[in-house]
Amino acid sequence: MGKSLWWELIWFWAAWLVLAVPGGSGWVGVLAAESAPEVKSSEPASTDLRVGAAAVELQADDDMPIAGSIHAGYAKGQEGKLRALAVVLQKGEGTPVALVACDVLIMAQDLLAPVLEEIQRRCKIPATHVMIHATHTHHAPSTCRVHGYGPDERFCRAVQQAIPEAVAAAQARLAPSQFFYAKGEEKTIGQNSRLLLQDGTIYWIGPRKDVVRPTGPVDPDVPVLVFRSPDDKLQAMLFGHSAHTIGGLKAGLRSPAFYGLAAQSLEEQYGGIVAFLEGASGSTHRLDVSPAEAYKRIRQVVEQTMRSAKPTPVDQLAAMKKPFRFRYRHFDEAAEEKAVSQYCQKRVGGQAAEAIAAVFRQMRKELAPWQGKEKTTWIQAIRIGPVALVGLPGEVFTALGLEIKRRSPFKETVVVELANDWIGYIPDAEGHRLGGYQVWTGLHSYVEPGTGERMVEQALQMLRSLADGT
Repeated sequence: MGKSLWWELIWFWAAWLVLAVPGGSGWVGVLAAESAPEVKSSEPASTDLRVGAAAVELQADDDMPIAGSIHAGYAKGQEGKLRALAVVLQKGEGTPVALVACDVLIMAQDLLAPVLEEIQRRCKIPATHVMIHATHTHHAPSTCRVHGYGPDERFCRAVQQAIPEAVAAAQARLAPSQFFYAKGEEKTIGQNSRLLLQDGTIYWIGPRKDVVRPTGPVDPDVPVLVFRSPDDKLQAMLFGHSAHTIGGLKAGLRSPAFYGLAAQSLEEQYGGIVAFLEGASGSTHRLDVSPAEAYKRIRQVVEQTMRSAKPTPVDQLAAMKKPFRFRYRHFDEAAEEKAVSQYCQKRVGGQAAEAIAAVFRQMRKELAPWQGKEKTTWIQAIRIGPVALVGLPGEVFTALGLEIKRRSPFKETVVVELANDWIGYIPDAEGHRLGGYQVWTGLHSYVEPGTGERMVEQALQMLRSLADGT
């Protein structure tokens, strides 16, 4: 047999081994990493990825104040479930990653610090590898001091107990898994809600017949992350979208709102655990579409996207969380009082206008001693093969989220706001310039101008580190 034929046989067997050896390392792993973003096969590649998922219901009652309004309100009854949902991923014997979504408005560091300690103790998962996210439903009991009321202590304790329980249960269910990914689009639910009005103010509440134009973009992306067992059963699904989670199917009830209700409906149909991740939506709301229609539309898009999701090898599973320092803004009390009072008198009127202005007055009084002081929060980045997740600690203006995705080194990047902390609204420079409710100084909005842009840069630096494997 000639030398050329021998070399042809050697190359044939080498190629066969690369294609046939499942979940290998060395050259096989390198080839999988290079080709991961462009998977074309109709069959998922074998993997050493394991996934577990679980949900724990958050108990609530009618005596608990509902978060999301200027003054405390109360619900009578409930639709759907308020839950803490956890998805735990582990590749080989590497450090697990826990993704948690809670059906609450917001969660700040003081509430989450003991939760992370308990997860570390029970599950041996470090805080760097745990993302805890609030779905931002405006129909769950309060977990934080904001506007004219504080947290409900009983509900806070329930949340603190439920999250570690969900993570531990998910970890106990770790089983072989295959990852599928696709990105859909839903353009009609959310719209830029910071509308420029004819008098030069930015819309918040009240009539809006004098709208001039939107002042920022919207993000229609619907990323869908699907995890299936080797026998094709749904283990877990995460989907994202970028609009405020406001509106249940019935008024006056506690509710996970239309996103959470859609997730629970899909879960009932397909099994597994289905969770919603709120994208950068600090400047995007559902204004002109009913909650029932929003529920119908997002459910349909997620279902269609799930069915089209492609097998995506997870060559790397990695996470990092870094501190981010920022300052409380300086503010002009007279200018702030004028902006709030004039808007409310014109768009709300009557005693309600003064009641709202009084709440903002009190918040500024509490914030006055903090002007210029520094505070530390967290930014997180997680890599699941060719897909990256970025966790940001507040209500991020949509333009900032889009900038991260545009400049990310990953082919697919999912921005998750309200992750690991809550530092209020995070406007971009244009938002600060224009003013409006999301920029009026208060416990809901106190970061200095430039914070959002610096946050983008740090997130991108972290994404580059994950992309480089450093």
